[in-house]
Amino acid sequence: MTTVRAAALLASPIDVGRDQAAREAAHELSGAGYQHEALVDRLQREISQFLGDLMSGGGTGGGGVMSLVVIAVVLAVLAVLLLWALRRFSGGRRTASGAVFGQRERTAAEHRAEAERLAAEGGWAGAIQERLRAIARELEERAIVSPMPGRTAVELAEVAGQALPPHAADLRAAARLFDDVTYGGAGGTREGYLTLTALDERLRSARAGVAA
Repeated sequence: MTTVRAAALLASPIDVGRDQAAREAAHELSGAGYQHEALVDRLQREISQFLGDLMSGGGTGGGGVMSLVVIAVVLAVLAVLLLWALRRFSGGRRTASGAVFGQRERTAAEHRAEAERLAAEGGWAGAIQERLRAIARELEERAIVSPMPGRTAVELAEVAGQALPPHAADLRAAARLFDDVTYGGAGGTREGYLTLTALDERLRSARAGVAA
């Protein structure tokens, strides 16, 4: 009798309702295999299932159009988040690589004023940074060196030293001082700041290819 009943069940199609299918899927997900599933894999599977559910309700009717609209919005949001993450990572990597300038763009006069403010407060490391940035921006504004995003202090000293040979050694020393206080953990000193201030004043009156 049991064999006949089993054969009858196998022979006849079983109409599984949507609620029953959902319960079976939930039971399957509660198994040990899914409990140990990696978070990334689980998210990828759930997103794929979500998009698949949207597509399964598609067609030429209003539901299909709405599904396509939702998919387009989801993809657009993911694209925006990806671009934002890439720009943030790229910007952080440029700053960490030793670039002279930060994210905010300022004029030479603004860098110079900020350097003087920090020096008046005794913030010698920040004052040295801003004074070298004033030097770099001044050289760019006067077209002695060409602007280049992500340029390091050492690269600035090399390029500016070629344009202003009499000041090449002082520019290299200024670059080393900038790197020491920015990436080497040095605290900066009043003497170091005054050295950069004097160099800034000399460079403001110097012309490319002309000895000071």
